[in-house]
This record gives sequence, C-alpha cells and structure tokens, in this order.
Amino acid sequence: ALFMITLGIIISTLTVTSANHWLTAWLGLELNMISILPVITKQKHPRSTEAATKYFLTQAMASALLLFSSTLNAWQTGSWDITQLNNKLSCILMISALTMKMGAAPAHFWLPEVLQGSTLTTTLLITTWQKIAPITLLYMISNHIQSNILLPIGLLSILVGGWGGINQTQLRKMMAYSSIAHLGWTMTVISIAPNIALTNIIIYMAISTPFFLLLTSSSSKTLQTMTTTWAHAPTATIIMMLLLLSMAGLPPLTGFTPKLLILDKLVMHKLTPAATTMPILSLLSLTFYLRTMYLLASTTSPTTTQSTTLWRLKPNYYQITTILTPIALFNITILPALLT
Repeated sequence: ALFMITLGIIISTLTVTSANHWLTAWLGLELNMISILPVITKQKHPRSTEAATKYFLTQAMASALLLFSSTLNAWQTGSWDITQLNNKLSCILMISALTMKMGAAPAHFWLPEVLQGSTLTTTLLITTWQKIAPITLLYMISNHIQSNILLPIGLLSILVGGWGGINQTQLRKMMAYSSIAHLGWTMTVISIAPNIALTNIIIYMAISTPFFLLLTSSSSKTLQTMTTTWAHAPTATIIMMLLLLSMAGLPPLTGFTPKLLILDKLVMHKLTPAATTMPILSLLSLTFYLRTMYLLASTTSPTTTQSTTLWRLKPNYYQITTILTPIALFNITILPALLT
C-alpha cells in the first residue's frame, strides 16, 4: 500500500510537470490529492481526519476553479495548451486556483491547520513536494501574468507568513507560516523573472527538508521540546540553528542568495517600493526564526534545561540530511552567473 501511494504521489506530480494540455494537468493534480489523503489520515486520530478533510475540500475547490478557468480559456481562444492562457479572466481565475493549491495568502487558512494535524514527515511532504505541481503551472503561464496581480498576493503572503508565525509555539504551524512567507517571495517575482522564482522555491525546499528531518529525528514538535535537543544531539542542534538562519535569509548562508536576486530584479523593473517593503516585512519572520534559534542556543552545555527530556528514537534520515545540509548552508556564489 505504501509503495502504491508513493508511486501515485510521484507519478501525479510528474504528470503535471510534463503536461501540455490543461486536462492532463488537472488529472495529475486530482491524482496527487487522492494519493496524499491516506498519508495524512495515517494516524488514527480525529486531528488527522480533520486535517485530511480540510485538505480535500480546499484542493477540490481549487481544482474546480482550475478546470473552470481552463475551460473558459478554451471556449474563448480554442486552445487547451497550458502556455496559451490568453484570456484575462481565465488568467486571474487560474492564479486564484493555484494560490489556493499552494497555500499562499489570502487562501492560506488551510495550511497551518492541515500541518498541525499531520506527522512531521507528512508536513515535510506537503510543504515541499506538494508545491512542485502548482509552482510548475504558475511558471508555465508566467508570461501571461501581469505583475500588478501577483505583487499584492506576494506581499500579503510575506506579511501573513511573518505575522502568523510570531505567536506560534507549535513548530509545525510555525513552519507552515514560514512556507507561506517563502511562497510570497516566489509569487512577487514569478511574472518578472520566473527562473529566479523557481530557484527561490528550490532553495527553500533544500533548507526545509534537512530541518524537518532533524526535527523528526529529535521528536521535537513544540518550542519547549526543542530546548532538550542539545543533550540528545549537539551536532544536530548546531545544524538546526544554522538552517534557521539560512531560512531567515541572513547573508553568508544560501537562503540569502535568492532574496538578493529577487530584490535586484524588482529594482531593475522599477518596483522599488515593493523591493523596500519585502525585506521590512521579512523582519517579522526573522523574529520567530531568531527566537527558535535562541531557545536552541540558550540550553547548550553547561546550561541545563528545566523541560523533561523526551524518549527519542533514531530514524535513519542522516543520508538525506548530510547531502542537503551543505547545499542549504553554503552560499552558492556561482548562482547569479547561472541565471543570467
């Protein structure tokens, strides 16, 4: 059963990414949604059932909107080709559908709730792999999207991602808001420089994957339980601190590179007010990243924590973490050369 579900998730995403026809893309997204539902409901708990129901309803609504948008475009222009989304209304409806699919603001309400009801591994899957299909479709229609539609969505996502995450003590909800904020950065630039937007989301996935795997291996689900990770695995704690700083986009680390490139492109296209607003709004996100890092650092030896230490098992995620951590931490200085 696990093999079939995994195969379904992989094939459905590949179907969307390689699709040329709107119906094929829609079919891939539907298969993707059906495949992920058993993964969310794996825990026999009311919270996971609730999470799966919320996920299903939101995704079904977004899929219906996507189908309506593509049908309207085909009716008006006579083309089902993904890259030929020439109808203005279809384009706006499609952006709304894909925004809802990804969980960007203002259609972000389902994401923190769904992640809170899932396991850490499922959370990782939803925040990384499940974003590939809608981002690809957005990339394919980017030449038809006007930046004045996506800029407000992006700025709102950065604001919501920062503001929502500040008050969280649950790590899964905090990472959901972090995901919304990163999607905001991607959305602002995808109509101007789609390659940079794609780079941003790939780097975000490379940073969040090892972070989630380290959380899973240390059984940390809240900020309080994170304070006991030093005694369990000192090296993992240091890596987690650096990954948080990279996610915040601080200069020597990889997370800074795509942000700099995005701001550069916005300034080049005379969108300086947006380029100024985005880093200011990102300070909200920086607040909770630094708070989490402080909690990790303040309980390092010889300081002792007052929290009870969890019973921790050791899942074998170290190979993936070892491969992705250098990518997530060491700034890719050659990247601008590759993109120009």
